[in-house]
Amino acid sequence: MAADAVVFDVDGVLVDVADSYRRAVIESVERVHGDTLSSDDVQRFKNAGGFNNDWTVTYAVALYVLADREGMGRSVRTFTDTVAASGGGLEAAEAVAADLLTPSARERVYDEWDRDRLREVFQQLYLGDERYRKLEGGDPPLSEPQPGFINDEPVLLDPETLDALDGRELGVVTGRPRAEAAIALDRVGLDLPDERVYAMEDAPGKPAPDALVAVAEDAEAESVVLIGDTLDDIETATNAAEADPDRDYHGVGVLTGGLTGDDGRRRYRSTGAAAVVESVNDLPDRLGATD
Repeated sequence: MAADAVVFDVDGVLVDVADSYRRAVIESVERVHGDTLSSDDVQRFKNAGGFNNDWTVTYAVALYVLADREGMGRSVRTFTDTVAASGGGLEAAEAVAADLLTPSARERVYDEWDRDRLREVFQQLYLGDERYRKLEGGDPPLSEPQPGFINDEPVLLDPETLDALDGRELGVVTGRPRAEAAIALDRVGLDLPDERVYAMEDAPGKPAPDALVAVAEDAEAESVVLIGDTLDDIETATNAAEADPDRDYHGVGVLTGGLTGDDGRRRYRSTGAAAVVESVNDLPDRLGATD
């Protein structure tokens, strides 16, 4: 692949979030609603598309748990497959659940479904008490102290990989809030100007192409690689190619996030990935020479 600009997703690409964001999704739902799903089930929501933001994933998992209690009668696999067929994302999940519940059951689910509480608990579990107070501007909701799952994010990007990418323009497009993206990028050692980092607050979420196209324009790139760990990342590159036909865009999937093994490769390929790599550190070998 020719590429004079490389754009990174953060979670599952630059840092491993299996014991941080993914764990926060699972434990937030359990703490607020008394039951939850497995990590594999959470990945099924991710695969349905439209769940690039982990708060949204948390809300959808909680919605499923509550609807299941009310006799919705669908497995997680069937439910998420239907969500995917309905366009993906939380709005589709709500529509699918509503179709499967009686009016009285639907009312009980919505009375109990507490998205504000889920978000607050998620943030405390993920950030820890000190960062919660600093970034959220208030006292954390759980009485027991939380150190923060954010401290359990191993760095995936090797310094040698950054050296190998020298000469290419770099950027980041992530569904993280900007403050949380900054923490991860500092840990990774990736120092980029603000106009090369697009976070949750800055543009429509993936698979919308806006942020990727903006990075490409700022970099004055002719060809761009977006490397990510979800099908939404691959679709973002495809959508950018349609929105900005004067540039070449390539989506590359990594197997260090939720998609792994042969099944992950198959899913990436079927979504249009230009390449699939074991980790971000394999990317330089797949790129053409710079001018």
